[in-house]
Amino acid sequence: MDQVRRYLAPALFIAPGMLLYLVFIVYPMLQAVAMSLFDWQVVAGAVSVFRGLDNYARALADPRVWLSLSNSGVYMLFTVPPQIALGLGVALLLKDKSPAQPFFRVLYYLPVVTSWVVVSLLFKYLFADKGLINWGLGLQVSWLSDRWTAMVAICALGVWKGIGWSMMIFLAALQGVPQALIEASKIDGAGPWMRFRTVTIPAIWPTVAFVTIMLVIGGLNVFTSVQNMTGGAPGGDTDVVLTYMYRQAFEFLDFGYGSAIAVLLTLLVFALSAIQLRFFRNETMA
Repeated sequence: MDQVRRYLAPALFIAPGMLLYLVFIVYPMLQAVAMSLFDWQVVAGAVSVFRGLDNYARALADPRVWLSLSNSGVYMLFTVPPQIALGLGVALLLKDKSPAQPFFRVLYYLPVVTSWVVVSLLFKYLFADKGLINWGLGLQVSWLSDRWTAMVAICALGVWKGIGWSMMIFLAALQGVPQALIEASKIDGAGPWMRFRTVTIPAIWPTVAFVTIMLVIGGLNVFTSVQNMTGGAPGGDTDVVLTYMYRQAFEFLDFGYGSAIAVLLTLLVFALSAIQLRFFRNETMA
């Protein structure tokens, strides 16, 4: 009886969160897998024909899927490293107490709590043909009308909005760096760079791993900024995986195909996360 009471209280606290997780995460995932195996019909009375793995084969043979995946990869490549580097750099500058420290922490974190929709529309107007970017640089570039220049604008938004999140995570990690090791390295004659490389980085390495994995997952799941800034234009050239999936499912009502794309993206995210975990674990053990 005592054991029952011992585990009952934690179970009651966990139950609501677990219920929400099952209803809003696990069930939709299972439903997406089921839908991906059918030519899914949403019209009442229409029959959903079983297609097996046809939707997956179609997705793997669709050049637009690979184009959207390459755009997601470009976004991830040009947003994840800058967010890590700049976030860590800002955290190092703001880790020591000063009168201005709280102000700058709030200033850098403000983009994180700003709505994606709002800042996406803001950047859309900044990068418009007669927007502030062209005016400030004295250019006449149609940023959002070309695949690569549009990706520059989208990546710029991603970096700007993500620095504050990385900064806060790294700030918390830097507080845990043993000061005794830093002082000992100073006594041994280590300069700032040597202390950073041999003391700080090993101490915060698990945090670097966490931030990297989370940013990679977020990079592959980018949606709102692309949808609001370009909508996939021109001609779908700036589509990322989620915007292409959204268009297939909700514009063309091909829910089975859209679900197959979503499942493939989920598997890719899991695979990349596993690879990163193994890499960071090996680096930590080394």
